[in-house]
Amino acid sequence: MSAEGTTVDMKDVELTEVEPTEKKEKEVEPTEVEQEKVVEPTKVEQENEVELTEKEQEKQPMTGGGEAANGGEAANGDAASSPAAENGNGTVKVLLPEEETEAKFTGLSKEELLRVAGTPGWVRTRCALLALFWLGWLGMLAGAVIIILQAPRCRTPPAVSWWNQGPLYQIGDVQAFADNLPGVQQKVRQLAKLKLKGLVLGPVHVAPEDQPQRLDFHNISPDVGNLRQFRDLLQAVHKKNMFLVLDLTPNYHGNQPWYSNITVTTVAEELKSALMFWLKEGVDGVQLAGVEQVMTAEPSLWADIRAIVQNRSDDVDSKKVLVGVTDGGSAPGVSALLGSSGVDLLLSDVLRSTAEDATERAQSVQLLVAAHPQSRLAWNLGGRSQGHLASLVGSSGVKGHQLLLFTLPGTPVFNYGDEIGLLDQETTFPTMLWDSPEAEQELNGTAKEDQERRSSVLQVFRGLSELRAAEPALLYGDLLLLHNASSSLAYARVWDQSDRFLAAFNWGSEEGVALDLSHPLLGPEGVVVMATDAGAQGPGAAGPGAAVALEAVQLGPGQALLIKVPYRG
Repeated sequence: MSAEGTTVDMKDVELTEVEPTEKKEKEVEPTEVEQEKVVEPTKVEQENEVELTEKEQEKQPMTGGGEAANGGEAANGDAASSPAAENGNGTVKVLLPEEETEAKFTGLSKEELLRVAGTPGWVRTRCALLALFWLGWLGMLAGAVIIILQAPRCRTPPAVSWWNQGPLYQIGDVQAFADNLPGVQQKVRQLAKLKLKGLVLGPVHVAPEDQPQRLDFHNISPDVGNLRQFRDLLQAVHKKNMFLVLDLTPNYHGNQPWYSNITVTTVAEELKSALMFWLKEGVDGVQLAGVEQVMTAEPSLWADIRAIVQNRSDDVDSKKVLVGVTDGGSAPGVSALLGSSGVDLLLSDVLRSTAEDATERAQSVQLLVAAHPQSRLAWNLGGRSQGHLASLVGSSGVKGHQLLLFTLPGTPVFNYGDEIGLLDQETTFPTMLWDSPEAEQELNGTAKEDQERRSSVLQVFRGLSELRAAEPALLYGDLLLLHNASSSLAYARVWDQSDRFLAAFNWGSEEGVALDLSHPLLGPEGVVVMATDAGAQGPGAAGPGAAVALEAVQLGPGQALLIKVPYRG
């Protein structure tokens, strides 16, 4: 190789090495913003940069390669160590300007809004919208008034006292029921599960049979307990939201409740002070048998007795009840006595005396309902002298008569044991039967069947008691007679816009019946809530939960139904 050629090659190399250095010296320190742009180019810029770099490399002369071919190893090494060789003829970074962002509308200023709002067009629009708003508001107000005026008015429920709100439960013989007063107290929780409203206790005072001179209203017979135990019982009853009525019939062991007409005056005077004593102790009312005897013999003393009991308080839960008992069974006679005696409730034999003829029973009920408010009516079957429900109507008829007592307008009154179908055994005060889960496991044969029967009757009693407490129609609904025959009866309880309840009875024990119970105040069909003797129904007889058409209600022999009919407006 000639010297001249060598010199030229070296100059090329020197130029190649110097040019990048001079460019670096001329570069100016970028600003902070530019540094950010260079360091973090966008994806588009990176793609543009790569594309330009590739195109520039194609335009650059391939000097490095020629020198390597002509200059040998020395030139080859120099070229490889130069920056240009490292970057492949160098790269050119071209920064493209970012796309301009779309301008955002920031709204009108306050001055601009005020100028626009004052234009005639917007003024007219605002006035039109305001007029539409008030017209719409007035229209809705007028519509609401029309709806209120045309809507059916709800009837105001009648005033009722605590003894109208649930059944009363008579414990006529403390020893037969639970041995003594502490025994009764132990049963209070169990009695509360029956949804009872009040207990009628006793009599428990000292009163030897037919011996008025030994009568002592103020002391409790030692056979059943003492005053402290009575106070404990009273407190336990009140804690369960029940009430306690004390029977103060003078001669309760004898045949004449007031001994004789000669002694009525003396006994009535003693009773007045006894009433003050027991009411002060906290009892919620008094029951007296033979009211017609004392009110006829001593009308002024009877007025005093009424005033002492009934004028204690006007508060519903503090009012004291005066319950009268009569042996009369004639509906007109009972109605007259209820009106003249002034008692709050009167127990009688009206239902028992008409048991043989359903038509006469229905007529007696209608007479009493028409003559007196429901709050003064009481319905019972049995008592101290008559015995228990199961002994009067038969074990198979207990459920049906429970249904009758719970659905008639007025207060249902039961004897102890009627909730399980207790039968009299040579006395009207049989020993109460208390079933327990432990004892049930040891029963077999006839004893187990009897226990299952008692449990079934108890379930019906509890269900009816709960239903009566919850449904306005059963509490104070009107009585609507739908059917009345010698062996069958049907009526409905209707109250305002509440569900209706229809009770139907077939007293006949041999044949089933089909009743047409349709009525304008009732819907076309209902649902059976309770059916007695569901396992022994006749063909087509309905069971609990079944839907029935009211125009053809089927009743099996001896069966009773309670049907719920929804209110349809």
